[in-house]
Amino acid sequence: MPSSPTPRSRRERPAKPALTHEGIVATAVRLMETEGLQRVTMRRLAQELDTGPASLYVYVASTAELHAAILEELLGSVELSLADGESDWRERLTQVLVSYTNVLFEHPGLAHSALVARPSGPNYLALVEAVLALLHEGHVPDAQAAWGVDVLLQVATATAVEHSTRTQAVDTKAENNALVTALREASSATHPRIAALGEDLVSGLPEQRLAWVFHAVINGTRVTARTAQ
Repeated sequence: MPSSPTPRSRRERPAKPALTHEGIVATAVRLMETEGLQRVTMRRLAQELDTGPASLYVYVASTAELHAAILEELLGSVELSLADGESDWRERLTQVLVSYTNVLFEHPGLAHSALVARPSGPNYLALVEAVLALLHEGHVPDAQAAWGVDVLLQVATATAVEHSTRTQAVDTKAENNALVTALREASSATHPRIAALGEDLVSGLPEQRLAWVFHAVINGTRVTARTAQ
């Protein structure tokens, strides 16, 4: 009768890879892509890395900080090269902002976290620098650019959040159709401006409307002076 295999001692098992911030974030990104952001918790991440949750807190202080680190990693895919070229600076800035928005479109759960999770790594700083450089190219006063960059990124993030919310909602299409019908059938006697604008209220492709929003905020940033304290 063959003898049973002798169990290996803990010392004989292959050593686990050392924990690193980069490895933790890479694992978190993989989990998000396969299981969704809601599953990216310290406990689930520790399980995936075969360690205890307490070990992770040495590298990441909280779940919010972890989500910010995930966002920082994904910001590396924003097409900052769109900032270069000969076209109008507003158009190039809009393209950069659309690229950032599309990154969030691809990760709906992260869009919500991005409203409060502010990364501070090189990818985020590169995005901020690109936006500021284009505002400077357009002769936007520094004081207005300093506040404008925050507004522009907030608009992009909020747009992605709205998009993700509508995508996930079961009755979104029905609600939108009901709104469109109500706008089209509005009485000129009770809602004269709605009736006057009519179809134009719901005209345009989503990408056209998004580009217009960015142009409106960019132009507003350029001409709206900061009030004196």
